[in-house]
Amino acid sequence: MNGTTPLPRTIIGSGPAAREVSALCLGAMILGVTVDEPTSFAILDRFVAAGGTFIDTANNYAFWVDGGRGGESEALLGRWRAARGITDEVVIATKLGARPRTAGRGLEDAEGLSAAAVRAAAAESRARLGVDRLDLLYTHIEDRSVPLAETVDALDALAADGDAGLLGASNHAVWRVERARARSAAAGRPGYEVLQYRYSYLRPRADIALPESAHVHATAELLDYAREEDLTLVAYTPLLSGGYTRSDRPLSAPYDHPGTARRLAALDEVARATGATRNQVVLAWLMGHDPRVVPLVGVSSVAQLDEALDGARLELTADQRGVLDRAG
Repeated sequence: MNGTTPLPRTIIGSGPAAREVSALCLGAMILGVTVDEPTSFAILDRFVAAGGTFIDTANNYAFWVDGGRGGESEALLGRWRAARGITDEVVIATKLGARPRTAGRGLEDAEGLSAAAVRAAAAESRARLGVDRLDLLYTHIEDRSVPLAETVDALDALAADGDAGLLGASNHAVWRVERARARSAAAGRPGYEVLQYRYSYLRPRADIALPESAHVHATAELLDYAREEDLTLVAYTPLLSGGYTRSDRPLSAPYDHPGTARRLAALDEVARATGATRNQVVLAWLMGHDPRVVPLVGVSSVAQLDEALDGARLELTADQRGVLDRAG
């Protein structure tokens, strides 16, 4: 690994809206929330200096923190963009649909995905970020109280009007993504081109819910769909919130099965061979994945970011990938 080696890059989307971005995405969920502004700016500056050009946020980050209402992360990014003179060289993705309408409430009070809610949330995100167009806009969660066609048409209208570039879906059932894409295609629109789901090297049991109630794990079906449709998967929580390396952050119940021990042993074998950390090997494995995966990493310090950057630059040999893939 070499700290001066540029970050790998990838293409997200297709057609005129396609963007070349760093193959590592920086998650800004806690920046400006539980991470103070000077530290947040230092993290963002370091990421860009290392060649990072892909940052992720959402309009509801971080309503669950005491005093939070959502929008804090977007506002922090807007101030950083203005202070640093950042324009379209950095792609900022945001999400809508999951911001509570009332302070102090949770996802049961989410704004949802009606046409009116989509238009209003997108306008508010543009204002907080200080942009005329949202580079990549995801629907954060499903809203089955609203006809899917209404949501899809509202999103396609944002793209047609130049208020959004690429569109994406997060935490949706695969059949709903396909149905939405079919409607967009029938209207001559690209529709959803980027998918964001939870995914990592370790695999959770499907019969035990993840402790993070809103998280949806990428299934084999979703991976197959992304491969066949040539869609990018942005993988959140790839390092399992410290679960690979921190004794104070044990893996949750869904990961308590024999397959976890086998995969951790393989991970340690490759880490020893490369001189890398478990986290770095996980990121390297994801970045060589088929279908295409962009790991989305959240950090609270520059030191944590530097570890992730080195992981993104780590190249595994075919034999090392074989050790990881054969672990079951």
